[in-house]
Amino acid sequence: MKKLIALTAIATFAATANAGRKCNGTVVRSGQPCQQSRVTYITTTSRPVAARPVAAHAAPASDIVDTAVAAGSFKTLVAAVKAAGLVETLKGDGPFTVFAPTDAAFAKLPKGTVENLLKPENKAKLQAVLTYHVVAGKVKAADVVKLTGAATVQGQQVDIKVADGKVTVDGANVIKTDIETSNGVIHVIDSVLLPADKDIVETAVSAGSFNTLVAAVKAAGLVDTLKSEGPFTVFAPTDEAFAKLPKGTVENLLKPENKDKLVAVLTYHVVAGKVMASDVVKLSSAKTVNGKMASIKVSDGAVMVDGANVVATDIETSNGVIHVIDSVILP
Repeated sequence: MKKLIALTAIATFAATANAGRKCNGTVVRSGQPCQQSRVTYITTTSRPVAARPVAAHAAPASDIVDTAVAAGSFKTLVAAVKAAGLVETLKGDGPFTVFAPTDAAFAKLPKGTVENLLKPENKAKLQAVLTYHVVAGKVKAADVVKLTGAATVQGQQVDIKVADGKVTVDGANVIKTDIETSNGVIHVIDSVLLPADKDIVETAVSAGSFNTLVAAVKAAGLVDTLKSEGPFTVFAPTDEAFAKLPKGTVENLLKPENKDKLVAVLTYHVVAGKVMASDVVKLSSAKTVNGKMASIKVSDGAVMVDGANVVATDIETSNGVIHVIDSVILP
């Protein structure tokens, strides 16, 4: 390399300092062009001329979509991205972090799932699934392992766990990390991630442990509200929590003439917006939909809302999140 730099410097000097020079064996005057007829390799023993090093520039990396196409192991993912109309988004500036399922990951889904998602009438659902694999910003593996969760572009949060040197995202194993692209980074996973597709009411019904709460919501006429877009954060008392109330309390609240009081009790368990557990522990109180403030205390890793223990957190729904409590809180 030093010899090559020396040759370049010598050739440049000769072109400007000499009145004449040889070109293919013929002397030409200064300023007259030389028509090369062949490539000539020259060796020299001259001492190299000191020169400033020339920085090497790597070719620009491909974007997320082109990188996935070139890899050859994300054909289903690429087809889904095209069907969802997300190509231009994932070719945009970003940056994005993509947890990319392989073709083998998609093959693990129940038969017909992929084909159903690719139908035009299911475009919105497909977009929700795909954007659930994307996190805004560039999060390298060294940062991923420090997290317990990450908010996705879809709006819900994926859970991240690190154990025995392995990283999982919503239970899917991360099998390859830090594939750099021009607009972000790709981490490869072995299963497809699926966001919650049930709203707060549907989630409570399917859980089977909130029968009294569901009955109360129906009696209060709040079903449509808690099935709406929201988002809402619900501190949900279990059936056992309602059973701890004085005898006859629930039955009395469920009477039509006590509907306003029941609405007041239930809306005291709801906070507007989506407040994940990691944010709840930073609060000392929260304004409820009821209008009154519920106190929040954190002690020795335990969280209490108005004295009720939070026994399960971050149950995601399509329109918010549920935190389970072991007592009914009363305004």
